[in-house]
Amino acid sequence: MATILITGASSGLGAEMARQFADKGYDLALCARRTERLEELREEIRLRHPERRVEVRTLDVTDEDAVFEVFRDLASTLGRLDRVVVNAGLGKGARLGTGKQHANRQTATTNFLGALAQTEAALEVFRAQDAGHLVMVSSMAAVRGMPGTTTTYAATKAAVAHLAEGVRVDVYGTPIKVTVLYPGFITSEMNDGTNGDPPLIVSTEKGVRAMVAAIEKEKDSAFVPPLPWAPLSLVMRHAPLPLYRKLV
Repeated sequence: MATILITGASSGLGAEMARQFADKGYDLALCARRTERLEELREEIRLRHPERRVEVRTLDVTDEDAVFEVFRDLASTLGRLDRVVVNAGLGKGARLGTGKQHANRQTATTNFLGALAQTEAALEVFRAQDAGHLVMVSSMAAVRGMPGTTTTYAATKAAVAHLAEGVRVDVYGTPIKVTVLYPGFITSEMNDGTNGDPPLIVSTEKGVRAMVAAIEKEKDSAFVPPLPWAPLSLVMRHAPLPLYRKLV
C-alpha cells in the first residue's frame, strides 16, 4: 500500500488532496496545526474508506525540530513514506515599506524556512529508503515578481520552486523524484471570496484533481489546472512591464 504525507492538511488544498489520494488507495499521514480539523478529516475519510490507514499529527512547520520528529515518526509508524507533499503555507503579506514587516516575515518564515525543514526531513527519509517522491506546492505567483501585498508571498513561492529544482538536480539518476506544482486560482482558505473571487478561479475539487493527476504522473513541473495557466505562464513571464503591471 502506497503512503503519502501531506502538510497543511487541515483545510483547503491539503484536505482535498487527502480525500482524493484516499480515493486512489493511499494510506495517509496528515499534518497541520489544527488537530481538531485533522481528526474530523480522518473520520470523514474512514467513513468512506474503512480500510484506509490515516495517521494525523499536530505540526507547526516553523518548528524545525518538530518537523524532523514528526516525519521520522510517521515514516516509522507507516513503514515508509512514498510521497511527501510540502503544502503548508501562509498567504498574508503587506506592501513593502508600509510598516507591516511582521506579516511579511511570518509568511517568509513559514513558506520558505518551513518548506526547507520539510524538504530536509523528507529527503532524510527518502535517502534512507533509497526511494521517494517530493512534491512542492509553489504558485503561479512564482512565475514573476508580484506587486503590493503579494510581493513577499510570490518571492517565497519562487524560492521553494528553486529549492525543489535544486534537489531534482542533486538526486538525478536515483529513485528519488521531484515535482513542483504551480497552482492558479483554486478556491481555498487563501481565496475564500471575502474580497471577491479572482478571475479564472476553479473549485477546490477541480483544481486539486489537476494537482493529483500531475503528482501521479510524477511530472517535473506542472501548471495546474493546465488550462489556462500553462499558456498564461508564458504571458506572465514575457509581457513588457507596463502590460504585466496591468495584468496583475
